[in-house]
Amino acid sequence: MSNIRSMTAFARRQSREDFGELTWEIRSVNHRYLETMVRLPEELRAIEPVVRERINQRLGRGKIDCGLRFKPAAGGAGELRVNEALVKQLLGAADHMMRHLHSSPLPTIMDVLRWPGVLEAEEQDFTPVQNAAVALLDSTIGDLVESREREGGRLADLIRQRVGGMREQVERARVRMPVVISALRERLAAKLAEISESLDQERLEQEMALLAQRLDVDEEMDRLTTHLEEVEDVLKRKEPVGRRLDFLMQELNREANTLGSKSADSETTAISVEMKVLIEQMREQVQNLE
Repeated sequence: MSNIRSMTAFARRQSREDFGELTWEIRSVNHRYLETMVRLPEELRAIEPVVRERINQRLGRGKIDCGLRFKPAAGGAGELRVNEALVKQLLGAADHMMRHLHSSPLPTIMDVLRWPGVLEAEEQDFTPVQNAAVALLDSTIGDLVESREREGGRLADLIRQRVGGMREQVERARVRMPVVISALRERLAAKLAEISESLDQERLEQEMALLAQRLDVDEEMDRLTTHLEEVEDVLKRKEPVGRRLDFLMQELNREANTLGSKSADSETTAISVEMKVLIEQMREQVQNLE
């Protein structure tokens, strides 16, 4: 399993117990920080702090939508019982009224049952349900982490492929620049020959040295190589790497822009453009990494 995690994933787990059915669903998407939204049934609201703690322990970044559904088993709710003391009071009051109002009918059974407080539900102990929900949550988070790692491994492979493409472009630029400078030297010499029959070779060499200095991209190539090596090293770390990789993408783009600004022919311009395309492709993948 990859050390690199994507921030986009989904996990769902369900369990059936004597008390009913529990279903966890957890979704995660890209986010700069860890942001968690928890939705729980009213009966299980007490476990929300535990839910947030479990998520904070396992996940580093991402917007998390975590929801639990609870379907009680048939007859699983607290049984109804009759408040017999209240019923006796009601019947006594009805009998008393009958002696004064001979035309009034006696209350029916349903009349008595509908009276507030006559039917009472036994309070249910939700501790077993809460314990089962937390245990199921741990398994669901585990599934989510595995999903994020699988996707993270895929994204890391795509980034490594682009790093390989970048190395090819760096090598192209290294090989091309001496050819470009040599061609410029020839064109400049030809121009000067048209202007003057007697060339000042020392002056020409000075101008060419300045031109070569302005066009020199060795430092940019070295920095590009260093940044690419660090990208590969970061992808091996056993920790969240998204922010570090995002910074490296900015540095790579800076060097590619500098190469483009120093470009003196169509091929080096094309190399710079291809680098930017590869960097943008990597950036898209990096944005999804934890």
